[in-house]
Amino acid sequence: MAAPTRSRVRLLTAAATVALAALSLTACNNGDGVRDEGASQQPSKSAPADGDSGKDTSAGSTTGNKTGSGTGTSTGSGNGTGAGATTKPKPQPASTGKNNPTAATSRVTCNGSTLKVTAQSVSRPVNHMLLTVTNTGSKRCDLYGYPAVRFGEAQSVPPVIDDSQPQAVVSLPPGQSAYAGVALSGGDDGGGSNGRTEKTLEVFFQGRNTNDGGPGAKAALPAKGVYIDDSLKVTYWQQSMSDALTW
Repeated sequence: MAAPTRSRVRLLTAAATVALAALSLTACNNGDGVRDEGASQQPSKSAPADGDSGKDTSAGSTTGNKTGSGTGTSTGSGNGTGAGATTKPKPQPASTGKNNPTAATSRVTCNGSTLKVTAQSVSRPVNHMLLTVTNTGSKRCDLYGYPAVRFGEAQSVPPVIDDSQPQAVVSLPPGQSAYAGVALSGGDDGGGSNGRTEKTLEVFFQGRNTNDGGPGAKAALPAKGVYIDDSLKVTYWQQSMSDALTW
């Protein structure tokens, strides 16, 4: 009986040895053999781009703390120097005439107190004389109508040539001159009568609405005097010398 018992023990021992060897082989394969990856996992989402997180830095957006073209000081037509409302100019004060000799409030009627009068014989037209008046005052003066001339001791004023009337009143700034022509006699056609020679001349001036424009002035004549007759006529005051000698 001892022999069979020992055989059974050896068989059990051998079986145990084989089992242990199998366990050892399994343990070795798990450590150094095929790796167990475990359960599969979904791929992780990529990290958000810099532009998707935090503050938006796109140029097209105009809200929030954005650094695009919508923020900052605009130089366009909004807050810039574009076509905005214009500034209404301030009205200039009207001139009072105090320092402006040509202002309406500074104008006076021309007369002998502010005018220098000269008389000059001319070759053309024949038997004519040119009267020149110069404003010696400090204000503009208006020269109304025509000169009322008095040769010698005449009691009447010669008539005016109607066609010589200018379109506007002659106005003289200080230092400027105006002119009038005087037809002294009928000339070569002998149209005049009561011819005589006169050596003195006074010139009187008209007012705006009256024949009395103030004091007159004397004008020197040539030493030999001038010949006149009843055809004596004058022109209206003219702005130019040529206009005064047209008639």
